[in-house]
Amino acid sequence: MSEDDILLGLALIVALAVGSQILAGRLRIPALIVLLPAGFTAGALTDIVHPDRLVGEDFSSLVSLSVALILYDAGLGLDMRLLKGTTRNTVIRLLVFQVVLTWAAVMALGPALFSVPAAVAGMIGVILVVSGPTVVGPLLEHVKPSDKVRRVLVWEGSLIDAVGGILGAVVFHSIVSGGLQTGHFRVGSFLGSIAVGLAGGVVGAALLWFALRLLRLGETLGTLAQFAVVVVMAAGCDAVYDDTGLIAAIVIGLAAANLPGFDMPARRPFFETLVQLIIGLLFVSISASVTPESLAPVLLPTLALVAALVLVVRPVIALLSTLRTDFTGRQRAFIGWMAPRGIVAASTATTFSAALTSEGLRDADKILPVTFLVIVGTVLVYGLTAKPVATKLDVVRTARFRPLLLGGEPWVVDLARALRTAGLDVLMWAGSTRGQARIEAAGIEQTAGELMAVATDPQARLEGITSVFLLTDDDDFNALVAVVLRDSVDGPVYRVGPPPDTRGVVAPYTSGEILFGRQLVRHTLAERHERGARFDVQPASAPYPPGYETLFVVRPDGRLEPTTEARAVTAGEDDTLVLLGPAPAPGVGVDTAG
Repeated sequence: MSEDDILLGLALIVALAVGSQILAGRLRIPALIVLLPAGFTAGALTDIVHPDRLVGEDFSSLVSLSVALILYDAGLGLDMRLLKGTTRNTVIRLLVFQVVLTWAAVMALGPALFSVPAAVAGMIGVILVVSGPTVVGPLLEHVKPSDKVRRVLVWEGSLIDAVGGILGAVVFHSIVSGGLQTGHFRVGSFLGSIAVGLAGGVVGAALLWFALRLLRLGETLGTLAQFAVVVVMAAGCDAVYDDTGLIAAIVIGLAAANLPGFDMPARRPFFETLVQLIIGLLFVSISASVTPESLAPVLLPTLALVAALVLVVRPVIALLSTLRTDFTGRQRAFIGWMAPRGIVAASTATTFSAALTSEGLRDADKILPVTFLVIVGTVLVYGLTAKPVATKLDVVRTARFRPLLLGGEPWVVDLARALRTAGLDVLMWAGSTRGQARIEAAGIEQTAGELMAVATDPQARLEGITSVFLLTDDDDFNALVAVVLRDSVDGPVYRVGPPPDTRGVVAPYTSGEILFGRQLVRHTLAERHERGARFDVQPASAPYPPGYETLFVVRPDGRLEPTTEARAVTAGEDDTLVLLGPAPAPGVGVDTAG
């Protein structure tokens, strides 16, 4: 290829990778549904979007390092505190049964469906055991299942990639050393490769701790240190044994996310952007290398394989993995309807297919097109049906609002009581011991760990929280937390207005929706409540009491809409109002029970 062709090819791959993800985001569908056909079409219609021509034989090495970065980022999102009890047991079973049953099913069906030797069927089977966070994560964000189901699927998707990559390398070496037959599975090599990956992960975590903790690198240099450590350790482990870099990468990510002293928050946004770009580039490049001629002979047999994996194998895996657990039947059914294949399957198929074909293994060239079609098939099936299936099974997080109120002052606790009376599942947080005692006395659920997790990791999310109301007596705290939580909640973040003459550091300059308008700023609410004003809940159809002001409207479906500085909320006859009454005249008795 000429220099101009290479430049055009690289530019087109980047344009397709980014454009496909933007389009998918606008359509609210998983990006893979757009990325795969975009890359395949570009590869079929042009001669410049072909990784073997643009990069050459080094493409598989670049893919391996790129996947290591993806798994490192996935490891950063795994909180070990949540891997306990039923979640831990179910994840371990899912990993075991996913590997054993998927591999066995493809080994049994492969020779009959594709007329390939057992060695090729075994290679396809071990490739297809993986799932992956790059596919499962976006699907779960779209579906929003219950937190319990989500945790299990996220952990499974993140860990199965590393396990599948190692198994693929072991099976590949077994086939080559066995004279291109299905050689004996070498347990020693499997355990040794895991040891290499774990050792690399420990060394990488130590290097990263040294760079971030002792050298105290800033945001930019700290991000570069992460990139360098993951690439160096993944490459070093892969040089010792193929694909062990995947284990090293996810171990480094787990360590950085769960051990104290790494100070990760400021550096996460870079990796989120980098990983999104890598995913797009890899899927476009890999799908462009699949030709229409290679798909035609395996299209119908692969559809039969996808049907078997989706309708039989995965449900059986989920059933066995959740036996004697507290998962409901509906939750077990949804876990059985979520096993899309992703980037690790595509990358390992690209590497092993080319290597086995060059070694002369018959029908090894079918490995990549079969894997590609399984990825497309499973992504389409789960991407298009996961939401309606979750809704039908009633495993979607409740649509009723669950507001989080930050603050422990008496008026805030009374407001929380009123919202609870209106039928909302209220959650609270307070920083002071006195505020926490007030919340406990009111019988309202408190949160601590979830808020701290978000404060220390901007990519974390407040699961199940639909809106946040910042009502503490520190205006700067409210303003800063509004910025931190903006992207961590599936809903809006509001803060109570500071006094108009405030001289705080950031409060007057921070954008965001201010609650209740200019007449009901923080100190006014506190003083009015102290003088005896109380919150009241009543149907919107009831006569509006004189002197009261509308703070919130609760819709019949549970939506909570506050009055803000920018707009006044309008109530319908079927709505419920949360009102603030006037302070009693001096000398009039006040009921302070709240």
